[in-house]
Amino acid sequence: MLDIVVQTENGERHVRVSAGELAGLVRRIGGDEDRFLVVQRIPDLPDVFTQVWHETGGDYTLEHRDGAPDRHFQVVTGGPEAVAAAMTGWARGEAGWDDGLSWSPLDMGPAREVPPLDLGEDERETLEGRVREVLAGGYASRAELAELAEEYLVTEGRRPVSREQAHALADRLWLERVAEQAAWRGETDPERLTRAFAALEESGITARENFTCCRTCGRSEIGDAGGPDARGFVYFHTQCTDSAAAGHGLMLLYGSFDGSSETTAAVGHEVVAALAAVGLPTEWDGDPGRAVTVTPLDWRRRLVG
Repeated sequence: MLDIVVQTENGERHVRVSAGELAGLVRRIGGDEDRFLVVQRIPDLPDVFTQVWHETGGDYTLEHRDGAPDRHFQVVTGGPEAVAAAMTGWARGEAGWDDGLSWSPLDMGPAREVPPLDLGEDERETLEGRVREVLAGGYASRAELAELAEEYLVTEGRRPVSREQAHALADRLWLERVAEQAAWRGETDPERLTRAFAALEESGITARENFTCCRTCGRSEIGDAGGPDARGFVYFHTQCTDSAAAGHGLMLLYGSFDGSSETTAAVGHEVVAALAAVGLPTEWDGDPGRAVTVTPLDWRRRLVG
């Protein structure tokens, strides 16, 4: 698999696709509302991407950027094969991936200077603290963090953080976290959790991470999140994620779709067994009315973007 995220014009998001799947997405584009795709490495880095635009019957316009405005290039080519090959080489970081194409610099104009935040120390600490909390959770993208930073201090008649300032703040804190996680080695507890949830999904239990904002929303939406043959569900919502990232363990909410306590208890036992299989300890007394808690837990979820 390629360590990339592919986002398409029609809103699809593909994480860690194969070279063949990437080539298929390149060949697919061209129709209405499906004319481009953007590829970012994992973890996403500001202004580092490749993208392609194509309308049926026309050429392919391929771009790549490597940070600074003067490192933005484009080329026009006639078919998808060259585009897919270049994007795959870029995704793998292969030397000479851009050879054989006549790249031209793309002048995007000078970068706009972002004014410093006009915030008191307390507000600045509050804002940065909340962005760091969400970063530690590990599920937000750079765009979502920027939206959070822009909206978090908004009150009636006051928007103290502009969109540009929010993006600058989010990117600065994002890069701090990327540098921190570079020192992590081996599989982390959140990655073990993801493996356990994948196994539960395969066994007929709808399993969702960081699902909705709260228990009420989770219970109302989990039925539509999985397949029609699912026997039960397990999930944790964003408040659970915050708690886990703060070092308090992770509460898992589970249940059955037939409403019976017997099936709910059986789902609970399956959840505990799946977690044990990946080496995650749990606290649960077998009561179907009580949540399963994953503890102790070292919450280090690597950023994607």
